[in-house]
Amino acid sequence: MSSKAVSEDKKNVYFITGGGTGGHIYPAVAVADALANDSNCDLYYVGNPKNLEYDIVSQKGYKFLPVYVRGLPRHMSLDLIKWLFQLFYACLKSCYYIFKYKPDAVFGTGGYVSAPILLACSFLHKAKIKDIPYMMHDCDAQPGLVTRKISGDASFVSLAFEDAKKFIANKNCIVNGNPIRDRFKTISKQEARKELGLEDKLTLCVMGGSQGARSINDAAVEILKKLSEEYNIQIIFQTGKKNFERVVEQLLTVYPNYESDKNLLIRPYFEDMVTVLKASDIAVSRSGSLSISEICASGIAPIFVPYPHAAADHQRKNAKYMVAQDAALYIEDSEISSQTLLKELDLLIKNPDKLADIQKNSLALAKFDGTEKIVEQLKSLVVRG
Repeated sequence: MSSKAVSEDKKNVYFITGGGTGGHIYPAVAVADALANDSNCDLYYVGNPKNLEYDIVSQKGYKFLPVYVRGLPRHMSLDLIKWLFQLFYACLKSCYYIFKYKPDAVFGTGGYVSAPILLACSFLHKAKIKDIPYMMHDCDAQPGLVTRKISGDASFVSLAFEDAKKFIANKNCIVNGNPIRDRFKTISKQEARKELGLEDKLTLCVMGGSQGARSINDAAVEILKKLSEEYNIQIIFQTGKKNFERVVEQLLTVYPNYESDKNLLIRPYFEDMVTVLKASDIAVSRSGSLSISEICASGIAPIFVPYPHAAADHQRKNAKYMVAQDAALYIEDSEISSQTLLKELDLLIKNPDKLADIQKNSLALAKFDGTEKIVEQLKSLVVRG
């Protein structure tokens, strides 16, 4: 076979990296899914096999390249020295992966899991050893440490928020929004409710992420009976796997007959959050960037309760941005209780016009083509190379 024929048959190889939290994993997986639909693409997912990304990527059947790295310790200690050695080894292993699998481009979603392969790309470029173009995406209104430090050499920096541009020293910043799953575009509210066995009426979603949020759970448990019996609304309640038994114990105290209430759908975790969100009108939620993007894509009126210990306080900044757009209500984690939560819910449930306005403003912020734009920009790196 001629060298020309071999060149024409060669697939473009992509490394996708991001892990640790859903906000880093799901956007990376959305891009991987889009690339996987292209028969000319061959992709590898770089992540920590001890994290959630390994389970998600393995279920999808993508090739997984392991790097063992964890978050940066915040104080000088022996732990920090161990972390530096771990990061150094992970970067060496990433260089090995680059030379073995020869990626044409790399896409990373920030966070500590993506650092080794992106640092390897940057080092090899500066040392004039090998030039692998890479693209980064950051979900938050204030980008994380990895994005701020490594994005200078990136070919493109994709952002979810316009406000994030001022933190990035790279002229090729593009506000694409977060990559979200295609099903947000196709399933209707009525279809989603039917799939969950719910009626077609006002529906509230209470969630604190896959691990739940005790402050949100504790406030919600106290008012579930009132919301169901007096307001006659449906409640989808994701407690988090670690908090489910605690929530059940509390419910048995304040609402012993809750299991027979058809307005309540309570689970430790929902694998299919697309259907849950599309079925909902109102959400009580943490304010991670991906949650915000999916809430907006669902046209939901959110009440955000930011996680107070998020890195760089990014959840509070994300939530404040939404409030400034009149697309959300807001409660501080230290102030949430059954009373404060019910007060905010009252503002929406008893004022249909306000509810509709916030839903409209939330939906207006949705970017349904984020994945397509990112994939187009990523593929252009190969063409330019």
